[in-house]
Amino acid sequence: MNILIVKLSAVGDVVHTLPSLAALRKLYPQAHITWVIEAAAADLIREHPHLDRVLISQRKRWLKEIKKTPVKTVREVLGFIKALRDRRYDLAIDFHGLLKSSLIVWLAAAQRKLGYDSMQELSGLFLTEKIPEDMAKHAVDRYLDLVRYLGGQGAIIRPGGGDAPVPLALEAPEGAAFMIPSGAAEEKRVAQLLEAHHLTPGRFVVVNPVALWDTKLWEEEGFARLGERLVREYGLPVVFTGTGKKEIGRIQALMLTPSVSLAGETTLRELACLYRQAALLVSTDTGPMHIAAAVGTPVVALFGPTDPCRTGPYGRGHRVVRREMPCSPCFRRQCPTRECLRGLKVGEVWQAVEALLNANGYEPDD
Repeated sequence: MNILIVKLSAVGDVVHTLPSLAALRKLYPQAHITWVIEAAAADLIREHPHLDRVLISQRKRWLKEIKKTPVKTVREVLGFIKALRDRRYDLAIDFHGLLKSSLIVWLAAAQRKLGYDSMQELSGLFLTEKIPEDMAKHAVDRYLDLVRYLGGQGAIIRPGGGDAPVPLALEAPEGAAFMIPSGAAEEKRVAQLLEAHHLTPGRFVVVNPVALWDTKLWEEEGFARLGERLVREYGLPVVFTGTGKKEIGRIQALMLTPSVSLAGETTLRELACLYRQAALLVSTDTGPMHIAAAVGTPVVALFGPTDPCRTGPYGRGHRVVRREMPCSPCFRRQCPTRECLRGLKVGEVWQAVEALLNANGYEPDD
């Protein structure tokens, strides 16, 4: 049995697909499973125990370099296609549902091509089997629907005979199997970072204030005031993570208490190890938020234009802070007012932070 998973990006979407990978491995324990992914999120699944192979698509780099070095780029693309087709797949699953993923499914020439009954970017034209996509569900549960289909009426016949569907008992939502590989190297690196900044495991709060969409950003001063309260009222140091070094630097400059910035200093797997040792994560709607939820760290998530029912921190023990507005969720990357997050008060976020800290045994300083 050869199975191909196609989920290319982004970090949060890849994290959301991990329970489906675990369920696939449970359904087909002897299968050879390959995952095609883009470079930015590949660290999350390299050396994953449920995978036999990871193929990395350098699509973004190829698009940038095709004009400068056409021969070299075409050679790399052809090499990727050759690697993709060196195995005859019984099943390819398109978890992405876009043209870029459906083309890979088509190029792989799998016997069965499974995805959603959707014509987004014409992706449905490349499939042989489709299931309805329930957008009212969280992304984790939508992806698991594809595996549920395989465990029911779409069950693959096991090699060696037998044509009855293979029973599959998926875990309850709070028990979804998020496995992000990490080992001694990641643990050592994070231990070194904690020691260098005089941080004690379990006694610091991480703040991830950046996001790719402008509409997902909260006020920098709001993060500064929140960080000060964490230090003053709970004695918990604040550690900033994210790719926006300049933005984080501005927040730190606004704070009247010390803080630590690890912006850009960790791989995704090291970030997962760091989050495991944090008391709490406060974050915008972005990939690190999903990593923290996956490793079991309580999350306070700030939501504006997106829908937390679909892409909020998955599982129990998290808090979402958002303003109820008639235009929300709008899923817009640009907005002239950004009122949904600009109107969010520090006190509203603090209530969620305080509630989670207290629920997990942290008490304010006298």
